[in-house]
Amino acid sequence: MTKKIKPNLSMAQIINMSMGFLGIQMAFGLQNGNASRILGNFGADVHQLSWFWLVAPITGLIVQPIIGHMGDNTWSPLGRRKPYFLIGAILCAIGLVLLPNAASATQMMAANVLLLAVIFLAMMDASINIAMEPFRALVGDMLPKHQGTLGFSVQTILIGIGAVIGSYLPDWLTKLGVSNVAKEGFVADNVIYAFYCGAGILLLTIIYTIVTTKEYSPKEFAEFEGGKEVVEKPSKLSDIFSDFAKIPTLMKKLGIVQFFSWFALFTMWVFTTSALATHHFGLSPEDTHSVEFNKAGDLTGKLFGMYNLWAIPFAFLLTPIAKWIGKKQTHALALLCGGIGLISMYFIKDTSLLWISMIGLGFAWASILAMPYAMLIDAIPQRKMGVFMGIFNFFIVIPQIINGVFGGPIVKGAFGNYAMGYVVVGGICMLLGAVLTMIFIKSDDANPQEIEEEIQQVHF
Repeated sequence: MTKKIKPNLSMAQIINMSMGFLGIQMAFGLQNGNASRILGNFGADVHQLSWFWLVAPITGLIVQPIIGHMGDNTWSPLGRRKPYFLIGAILCAIGLVLLPNAASATQMMAANVLLLAVIFLAMMDASINIAMEPFRALVGDMLPKHQGTLGFSVQTILIGIGAVIGSYLPDWLTKLGVSNVAKEGFVADNVIYAFYCGAGILLLTIIYTIVTTKEYSPKEFAEFEGGKEVVEKPSKLSDIFSDFAKIPTLMKKLGIVQFFSWFALFTMWVFTTSALATHHFGLSPEDTHSVEFNKAGDLTGKLFGMYNLWAIPFAFLLTPIAKWIGKKQTHALALLCGGIGLISMYFIKDTSLLWISMIGLGFAWASILAMPYAMLIDAIPQRKMGVFMGIFNFFIVIPQIINGVFGGPIVKGAFGNYAMGYVVVGGICMLLGAVLTMIFIKSDDANPQEIEEEIQQVHF
């Protein structure tokens, strides 16, 4: 049988199949901008924050390869990837409702509030990973490879819109008269209601994608593979380990770049609230309840919204820039700008000017969400798209786990719990990622046929 070529999708079709990412990233934006603040409200010290944040990368490490493998081998009436969108969205919405209400639940259950908050945070993270991984694989499933950069760029735009809404929502609610102050040990109403809004929008956007997007059938996938059966033998979860042993050379090299990129991002997400509170608001590291601390928390949300806002126009520019100077050069330039942005937060003392730092971070974030995947799909066989995207997540979560284990002690021991110095370390890591992109990534690293032959040697 002649190998059938995937048809180009229209911009409307690409937007429809990625719309759920808007809701997912709104939930992610709410978590990133408010989790450290919530944990601080519940009594966590600054050097403990990275330990509590470990639940996010650990759940990603476990969940994404499994969901990717299952998605590659799922053929349900609802589709191949869509069942996981729906399950993840429902569970994440429940977590969004429960997390800011952990203190109230503690009173009813006689449990430790921090322990309960971490359980709810883990529930949210696992659910976000269940929903997020199939969206990455869906781009590889549905689009011809020459539309890959466009597909991931559209996802980045929707991610940016969702994250802006999620990041700014507590502050918007405050301006509408909702209180941003809570008694000790509880979370302010503006954060609680923002999480409720996030849960509702997440469900609506996921349902929209499910209704408007039709996935290809097993027969159609077989035609895209030149008539080969999509699943040659019953799959097992243990296949993930043999797949991991055959990851493409390009994925290994991108993994090294990802290490430094995501180490920097995790540093920013975990420690920005405390860094702003101590470096810009002049608070002591022990102050995690005052009005000024909550103002620092609101500012963190706004700044995170700003870098996501800047990511939107940069996402539009990624495709033309990549055509002009190349994918790896585009990614290296973006990481360079992101590193400078993080480091500049130390030197810009006027909080009204910190938006300048967010410009570079917006460029970096847009590229991190798109360019590594756009480069990677050139090297991945079609029928292994889900599991390899899940395995690629290892290179995202491992640096976060390492940072989560050692970041808090470093902040305490090297910086006396004044976290801005560690944010600068994150900026330096992003600069290293830019250098390594130029050194390691080669144009001849993408060879999906070679990987296909290696996979057949393992499985058939």
